[in-house]
Amino acid sequence: MSRLRRNTSKLATASTPRHGNPQPLVVPNRKKFVRLTLWPLVAATFFMVSGGTYGTEEIVHGAGYGRAILILLLTPLLWSLPTAFMIGELSSALPHEGGYYAWVRRALGNFWGFQEAWLSLVASIFDMAIYPTLFVAYLTRMFPWFQQGYRGWMVGLAVVIACAILNMAGVKVVSTTSLWLFFALSAPFVAIVVLAPFKLGALANAVTKPTTSTVDILGGLLICMWNYMGWDNASTIATEVERPQRTYPRAMLAAVVIVALSYVLPVAAMWMTGLAPTAWETGSWADIAGLLGGPLLQIGVVLGGMISAFGMFNALVMSYSRLPLAMAQDGMLPSIFGKLQRRSRAPWVAIVACAIGWALCLGLGFARLVTLDILLYGFSLMLEFAALAVLRFSEPNLPRPFRVPGGLFGAIAVGIPPMLLLGFSIVRSEHEQVWNMSSFAFAMILIAAGVVAYLINHALKPAGWAPAEQKPEPAA
Repeated sequence: MSRLRRNTSKLATASTPRHGNPQPLVVPNRKKFVRLTLWPLVAATFFMVSGGTYGTEEIVHGAGYGRAILILLLTPLLWSLPTAFMIGELSSALPHEGGYYAWVRRALGNFWGFQEAWLSLVASIFDMAIYPTLFVAYLTRMFPWFQQGYRGWMVGLAVVIACAILNMAGVKVVSTTSLWLFFALSAPFVAIVVLAPFKLGALANAVTKPTTSTVDILGGLLICMWNYMGWDNASTIATEVERPQRTYPRAMLAAVVIVALSYVLPVAAMWMTGLAPTAWETGSWADIAGLLGGPLLQIGVVLGGMISAFGMFNALVMSYSRLPLAMAQDGMLPSIFGKLQRRSRAPWVAIVACAIGWALCLGLGFARLVTLDILLYGFSLMLEFAALAVLRFSEPNLPRPFRVPGGLFGAIAVGIPPMLLLGFSIVRSEHEQVWNMSSFAFAMILIAAGVVAYLINHALKPAGWAPAEQKPEPAA
């Protein structure tokens, strides 16, 4: 962590008694410890959530153009915007190491704080395996040689290692890299939006490869939810953000708009060309770009797909690795996970441990990964909305530079639409199979394992953990 002093966790991110007012955020030697500003945080959030237009193909295939655009517009209003409001309030009120884990622990206690971290880390195992797989999928469109044997797996492993190394250089390097990667991957889709009006109806009879997709409109909605989830991941680096009370709300709202536009505009542009929705499936943006703009645009989209997958994995390593760090500072994990790299202050042990877990899951199927990811993420998101409402009730005097409008009722109501969509994903998960059981049943086993892990953890440390308001000094 390039902007953390050795005693960062004892700065104002630690607070005063549970029902009192927290101390103001004080950062010594601010000139020396440069922190993330608005647009690098927006770029990092963009990759934590989206990574660009890639992944929207199945939505068009399942729903058609008109309904796909409607889904892409409504989902952020019902799923992303309420989450962004919740994160804006809690991040500005409690800019703590570990983000959402720290909020839930403070509001609901040790047990639920541990479950929040458990759900997020277990979900990350399935989520993070997706991005190296997507990187390899786009790479093999240019170089089929990588499809043979274990070559694709080795490339995926190389992505994991490269991103782990980048993250050890600190959050500034990761976020600046994300900003430049955003411009690079957006360029070919800007070209698609510009060229499509000149091909009005020209692709109505285009010959495309036969697709194998079986996604229907409900499956398209589920994939759309996956494309719009992950907003809370940016909260785990709150102590490394410049003026988090002001920066987080602005970054969340800006990122929601940018992500929605990156999905809707290219799909709407291709609708004008008349290309049949049945031509779409995961990875087909490259072929579609070739039909629209020729080989150069096709290569640009393929390279953009690789950049997108790399950028998403890179940004999420930064987010997820702060969870073991925060838990180690609280005494919930062995202190070795709190060790920081001497120069960058990055949690190198947590990064290496997480990277090993993600590498072990390379090669799992995309559909199963998405379903499990949404289920586990949804339950952790439910705890975060509960923390928002509980803190409004238990700590009404907590300074909140940004508030969800509507008082206590608004804090409760804002979580209803995302929870309704989560209910839909639960129903849908019963039709997905993982190791001869439904995805829902498998997810329930993983959730129950979190309770067992908590009990074992508590038995090994009966003296208890650090109070939710204070954290021990991280190890060097």
